[in-house]
Order: sequence, then structure tokens, then C-alpha cells
Amino acid sequence: MSTISRHEVVRVAALARIELTEAEIDRLAGELAVIAAAVARVSEVATPDVPATSHPIPMWNVMRDDVPVEPLPVDEILAAAPEAFEGRFAVPQILGEDA
Repeated sequence: MSTISRHEVVRVAALARIELTEAEIDRLAGELAVIAAAVARVSEVATPDVPATSHPIPMWNVMRDDVPVEPLPVDEILAAAPEAFEGRFAVPQILGEDA
């Protein structure tokens, strides 16, 4: 059985910039080990004669026909915007901010 170490949990949490308590690290290491074991078990029974399935119920997208229509006037669209500038939506600047 694959085990997930505390060190691996801490490393992944740091990469995701998630702060975890010691109790959370211990709990997640155990939970992730159970998930890894379940994935390993599924991998054991997945054979070439078993088709891959992403969902147990057949699904399909219901889409309308793509029919071109006249676009709305720009002035009408921008009238609903909180702020507009030179015929475009104005949004706060994010470049240069600290990540």
C-alpha cells in the first residue's frame, strides 16, 4: 500500500500556499494514503477488456444551433458597465501588484 508522508503533505501544501496545522498534516497524510490505495485498487482491476468510463451514466450536451445574429450596439452594452473608457470596459489594473 502506498503511503503519503507528512513531508509530502507539507511540500504540496507549501506549493499551493496553504497553511496547515500539525493536526491537519497528520489527518491529510492518512486521508491521502487511503485515496492512493483506492486508486491503486482500481488500477488492479482495470484491464484491457474493461472499457474506460468517466461517468457511470451516459451524458451528452444539449446545444442549440449556432445561428449568427446581429451583435448588440456597443453603446448599449457599455451603458450597463460600472465604468467604460474609449469604447471598452474599464477594469482595475492588476499588473505590477505583488502576488
